[in-house]
Amino acid sequence: MNANIKVIRSLISEVRQATHQSKIKDNIMVRYILEQANMHRETSEVLCKEREELKSLGETYLCYLNSQRKYEQIHKDYAGKGERSIKETADLVGFKLPHDPK
Repeated sequence: MNANIKVIRSLISEVRQATHQSKIKDNIMVRYILEQANMHRETSEVLCKEREELKSLGETYLCYLNSQRKYEQIHKDYAGKGERSIKETADLVGFKLPHDPK
């Protein structure tokens, strides 16, 4: 169950970063995550579900949320903002122009 708790905490952390709400317990995604965790805790031994189903499902959601956050950051950094100057483009990719001091 310890691995499941780590996944749940990571999921809640990603949701917190994505939503910026003051009360995280009021968030519908957090309530769903906790509800699913409680359902799997009660039924994992009784109904012979896959033992690692909650962990597997949680890691999938975590990967999606993490990738979505990284995509938004990359899109914000590199999205087309119209024409850029040569200096802005060089700074974006990490190059220096020949007349720049080293």
